[in-house]
Amino acid sequence: MASSSVGMVCLLLVSWMVVPSLAKVYTVGDTPGWTTGVDYSTWTKDKTFKVGDSLVFNYPTSHTVDEVSSSDYGTCTVGNAITTDNSGATTVALKTAGTHYFICGVVGHCANGMKLSVKVESGSSAAPSKSPLSSSSSSPASTDKPSTSTPSTTTTTTKAPDSSSSWSLSPFMAVVTTCLALLVLVIS
Repeated sequence: MASSSVGMVCLLLVSWMVVPSLAKVYTVGDTPGWTTGVDYSTWTKDKTFKVGDSLVFNYPTSHTVDEVSSSDYGTCTVGNAITTDNSGATTVALKTAGTHYFICGVVGHCANGMKLSVKVESGSSAAPSKSPLSSSSSSPASTDKPSTSTPSTTTTTTKAPDSSSSWSLSPFMAVVTTCLALLVLVIS
């Protein structure tokens, strides 16, 4: 009887390990990626972004990903980016709730629709990514008024997944669950 209880506990712990966290990775624009000719308002319409999620921008290096203020987003003003990257593969970790604004910094591209506004809600059970800022400068979160605080997003250059969104497993939770399962096995 005790052996079957221990087995059930181990099975439960291992199953928790394979259940993914709630953080999602969204590939901006899906297959076309970050480019002209995509309606990003339509792309965001059926998505709910939460703190801890990430946006992956895939694009030719002839474009940029610029996080900008609300006013610069509305007027497609280039040259005042909060953060910028032109590597061709940019991942932005959404660390704070609120609306975040992105445009292509190439003159004329934003006016032709290469702009993205995402409303980020709090409440994700996943912890925000702590990856370092790469190839972008420290600046404030996107708000209606510019600020001089630290950035709310982290831009990193990575190879992006192929799907629009995917689940990610927290490595910390996987290690903790594995250790607990091993401990239960050793004790029994």
